[in-house]
Amino acid sequence: MKDAIRNFGRENGADVVGFAAIEDYRSPRTPDPCTLLPGVRSMVVLGYRELDGGLESENERIRMMSRLAMMNLMTRKAAPAMGVVADLSLRHAAVAAGLGVFGRHNLVIHPRYGTRIIFTACLTDLPLESDPPVRDELCNQCNLCVESCPAKALDEEGKTDPMKCLRVSQPNGIGGAIAYAKKFIGATPETRKEQLVNPRFLELYQASFIGFEYHCFKCETVCPACR
Repeated sequence: MKDAIRNFGRENGADVVGFAAIEDYRSPRTPDPCTLLPGVRSMVVLGYRELDGGLESENERIRMMSRLAMMNLMTRKAAPAMGVVADLSLRHAAVAAGLGVFGRHNLVIHPRYGTRIIFTACLTDLPLESDPPVRDELCNQCNLCVESCPAKALDEEGKTDPMKCLRVSQPNGIGGAIAYAKKFIGATPETRKEQLVNPRFLELYQASFIGFEYHCFKCETVCPACR
């Protein structure tokens, strides 16, 4: 059964496929998976290798569209976890499914692809055993991720400050929109006209229907694991 599912996942675009029995999934902040699927017994975790050229491009639009393309591929196969605290932690699911270990940057490091991989998962009532966990210590504690983070979101070991991260990685998110709206509300009529044709306003407008616009991938690109 696992071989058939694994082959099916790879045939449909996943680079790696792992399995985790639900009792091996341990995420301290997310809800019990039974609240998502009563009777859930296991999860199938799929990993998609990110494009080096997209992550490392000096053009932020190329970086952004590369990530959006990967997320679009994932959402056609299974639902991604979203939100500061999602209903399912895909990082913890990937570790439970034997697809990697946590690094200093709190991202999952895969034995082959390093941090340049993103995950999605399917919950199921099939009784699937967990794949063997990764035992190797793939993070060398070089601290490059911490030193390179422009938001200083990784200063506390074992924790990523989501609000610091989002202010830099998603400048066109809700925080940016609120800040621009405050300036607009308090502006004179002449200034409001200028603000409506300001490139900044157009960026926020575009982001409102595109969705997640990640602009920072420093913790991924500087990580030397498996490069």
